[in-house]
Amino acid sequence: MELIELRELQPEPRPGRGRLERANALRISPARRPGPGAHPDPRLTAAPGAGHRFEPRRRGLHTWCDLCGDFVWGGGRKSLQCRHCSFTCHYRCRALVRLDCSGPPGAGDEDDGNEQVLEKDTNVDEPSEWEKTELDQAQVEQRIKEYNSQINSNLFMSLNKDGSYTGFIKVHLKLVRPVSVPATKRVPTLQAGRPHPQGVKRRTSFYLPKGTVKHLHILSHTRASEVIDALLRKFTVIDNPRKFALFERSEKDEQVYLRKLGDDEQPLRLRLLAGPSEKVLSFILKENETGEVNWDAFTLPELHNFLLILQREEEEHLRRLRHRYARCRQKMQEALATRTPG
Repeated sequence: MELIELRELQPEPRPGRGRLERANALRISPARRPGPGAHPDPRLTAAPGAGHRFEPRRRGLHTWCDLCGDFVWGGGRKSLQCRHCSFTCHYRCRALVRLDCSGPPGAGDEDDGNEQVLEKDTNVDEPSEWEKTELDQAQVEQRIKEYNSQINSNLFMSLNKDGSYTGFIKVHLKLVRPVSVPATKRVPTLQAGRPHPQGVKRRTSFYLPKGTVKHLHILSHTRASEVIDALLRKFTVIDNPRKFALFERSEKDEQVYLRKLGDDEQPLRLRLLAGPSEKVLSFILKENETGEVNWDAFTLPELHNFLLILQREEEEHLRRLRHRYARCRQKMQEALATRTPG
């Protein structure tokens, strides 16, 4: 078991965002201890990626390209998506894809395939029962004692003098689409101890192994967005963090529910309120495929750039529309000119 510890440092220039440092934490159990002989994703080849079945991505969904990492507008024929592995890219990037298709979601994993039928996404604006609960200091202390008495490991919660508390959360990484690492990095792997001599020559993509789980040691006021940032840094992933979302998963009446956490929600607080049971509450990192874009989260230069892109697309669309109508008008006028009155 590998743990990622988060602690606050000096704030970054961007307002409202704290910078986190990832410390080399605690233990790696012998069963998961890395060793030599690990290799990069074998599906990453020098030849064009095989097995993909790309189709136009449906309108209205904004996302990021899995190849170049740039933002993809949902409108128009702007992007393609593989029917099997959900690899998403611009039309212009299709010929550059080198990663082989991973196959349909749930292939070789019957449990995941069965669970997907039961999952229901709820809107982030709909508060969970845990989010509605308010605790005073005495209740927090009592909850921590009850929580620690129920766990069978040393992943305790601890109350701090300032009233905050620290503890551990476990995050299941269930990513269908690949993630990207920088050109100077080698593809990370859960079992890679020594880097493979063959480095990645450019920004490249790879699939995280199924069943990837990470434990994080966090503060009670650590936000969901900070958890996502820390997980991406762990794997040196350079994709835009807004490509991903942290979900809470709960089971009730043989039904599995998923709810996307808001950026400012506090996972450790939810963990304390729900107790240690993974069936009652667990955390999952998935692609943010809700189709919603939080434009407030973009920087001013990014928003100005998007407006320029939107203006160019609008002008191009109007140019083509006027051209089509002009040709139609010309054909009608030619038809009229060939006919004699009466």
